[in-house]
Amino acid sequence: MVRELLMAVDLGTSFVKSGVYDLNGECIAVASEAVRDERPAPGIFIQHGEELVDSVIRCIRKAADQIPDRMKDVEAIAFTGQMAGFMGVDKNWNDVTGWSCSLDTRFTPYAEKQMKQLSDEFLSISGTNSPLFSTKYEWFKNDYPREADRIAKYLMISGYVIGKLGEVPIDEAVMDGSFLAWTGLADVKNRSWSEVICEKLKIPERFLPRISQSNEIVGHLSKKAAETTGLRSGIALISGAGDKIAGCVGANVLKKGDMIFEAASYAGLSCLVDDFRPDYEQRYFDILDGAFPDDLYAHYYIPGSGITLNWFMDHFARKGEESLGEAFARMDAKVDQIPPGSEGLMAIGMMGGTAMPFDGALKGVWMGFNWVHREEHFYRALQESFSYAVSTAIDRINAKYPDCGQDTVKIIGGGARSRVWTQMLADVSQKTFERLDREDIALWGACLLAADGIGLFGDVRKAAEEHVHVKEVYRPNKELAGRYAELKEQYNRYAKELSPYCKALK
Repeated sequence: MVRELLMAVDLGTSFVKSGVYDLNGECIAVASEAVRDERPAPGIFIQHGEELVDSVIRCIRKAADQIPDRMKDVEAIAFTGQMAGFMGVDKNWNDVTGWSCSLDTRFTPYAEKQMKQLSDEFLSISGTNSPLFSTKYEWFKNDYPREADRIAKYLMISGYVIGKLGEVPIDEAVMDGSFLAWTGLADVKNRSWSEVICEKLKIPERFLPRISQSNEIVGHLSKKAAETTGLRSGIALISGAGDKIAGCVGANVLKKGDMIFEAASYAGLSCLVDDFRPDYEQRYFDILDGAFPDDLYAHYYIPGSGITLNWFMDHFARKGEESLGEAFARMDAKVDQIPPGSEGLMAIGMMGGTAMPFDGALKGVWMGFNWVHREEHFYRALQESFSYAVSTAIDRINAKYPDCGQDTVKIIGGGARSRVWTQMLADVSQKTFERLDREDIALWGACLLAADGIGLFGDVRKAAEEHVHVKEVYRPNKELAGRYAELKEQYNRYAKELSPYCKALK
């Protein structure tokens, strides 16, 4: 019997999740733990580092307690999770800034300033239209100068957790290469920090962590962390990858042209490409480093799309004691009876603005509604708006990478459970969507990287292929192609034209 086990920790916005896997890809223990946040005013979203680490420790402990006789078999822990944000710590790993993700929008004026100054450099060097790390650095340095003077390193959340669990010296702090693009400070083609951008923004490289490989051992579980988690000390801590990239590994999106859509809180579309071709014309996707050397992904994401759908359900659709899942199922059944275009109702679902192209001013809009429209029309209009955005991103990737174009898109995430929305995505994009048989894609992908890092798999790409399969297939309705093409063009035009009106609202 093969005894080795692997653990992955997913550092989400609202929850930390941990899973323990055997080498056959079976999850034998899983746990989650809520992450506390503070929202004292609109646009402020704060999570304290020490509380985050406490949540991680409790989550790991919950999973370990499910396998009391096999705790000692866990050989490595890999990390995945949020890919956009920043955190500053002092030389003793004390949290100075708090974890500041994209939901904390106090940095927006600095983002607009830097985009005017360096938008071409961000795209041509860092591969991004939406730099967060660099813009949050300037925001914090200018608005909180005394606190900023204490900072020794700026990190991503996974690097912070690794440093704390492994008691890593601050000079050995790391950031996985998959996080680089959204820092705005990296040279994505060379997987390094960009001297050009860092110099123009006056950000000394001594503040930036070492760039690690996704399968790299970057620390070992400390004795103190072992005592609190229930695991043995000395377990290898693997750098892992951001959730979108770990998901690509777990979903076997590892061949040129492979494409996947994650219908999650921050929905994301990723396509493995073979070289660096930024979308200078429309700036509709970014280029991210993959988990393996030379892998690059054209990537588009929608800030808060899943959060928006949950918000709608919680505030407008749920009835009585109905669960969120029951509300989604009931609403889907109603949506399925409404024709494309929601009977004249259109939505702009970008309540937190758009990342690609960057537009922090755009907000949520419904237009064209009248007395005939009911809650299901408003909900369908939101689903359609996200579908138009995703389809436009597919169009742009295919335009820049015609040699990578495929007719199939894999789909994962909570939104993949909606047959109505998945079919809508297929109809709008005129691509076939394939729902996969795993819902733990990012966790499993991180475990594959952990196994690779400690030498348990000879061919991690083959292992990925063997452990995920297609569960359902959604083929596009060709008769709807013309109607949706018209609506998509209308949506993109309105999203652009309405932005200044949204900005004027106070």
